[in-house]
Amino acid sequence: MSKAIQIRGLRYRYPDGTQALNGIDFHLDAGESVALFGANGSGKTTFVMHLNGLLRGEGSIEVCSMPLSDETLEQIRSKVGVVFQDSDEQLFMPTVLEDVAFGPLNLGLSPDDALTRARTVLKRVGMAHALERAPYHLSAGEKKRVAIAGVLAMDPEILVLDEPTTFLDPPTRRDLLTLLRSLPQAKVVVTHDANLARALTTRAVFFDQGRIAGEGDVIELIQRFHWEYS
Repeated sequence: MSKAIQIRGLRYRYPDGTQALNGIDFHLDAGESVALFGANGSGKTTFVMHLNGLLRGEGSIEVCSMPLSDETLEQIRSKVGVVFQDSDEQLFMPTVLEDVAFGPLNLGLSPDDALTRARTVLKRVGMAHALERAPYHLSAGEKKRVAIAGVLAMDPEILVLDEPTTFLDPPTRRDLLTLLRSLPQAKVVVTHDANLARALTTRAVFFDQGRIAGEGDVIELIQRFHWEYS
């Protein structure tokens, strides 16, 4: 099976001397969904920031068979869509439609094509009714859907989801899970939510002090590390 992501020997040290990653080997198959477990400070966020070049450490990173480099950075960022834990970090335009069209415009689409693509993905995530609403007037669940729409409008092959159920009530979490399961992209899901991981992913990786301490079947890994946070 082709690899969406292939990483070998990834190391990263912050300017203050903190060794955040210490020899990470990781792969993500095309269409696969993988959960990243680990305590706060274990290296998960630092790791995912390398997937689209926000951080650059030592080691090799390939995304969709392209080695990450200065020359491929723009292409790779179009392949990897990141949905942040706090949707307010991604929503900044006056209306929902403008927000979702912003990315396609930056890709070079015409205004008409960008708006058409934005309407299409907003319909897909169940937010077609909110085109002219201001993002800050939306509920937490609606904001999350719009943030996901903004990423999908860039037509990525890989989705990186950082704690996607944070701030959501149980019914909204269930609706979001249904949406995420319907998306065909390969997914890297950073989460403390074991139930979400069981429902959305088949494989898990456990980070501990900048290393991968274990990986394998989601349920087996949850049991091995007693990972029952939610």
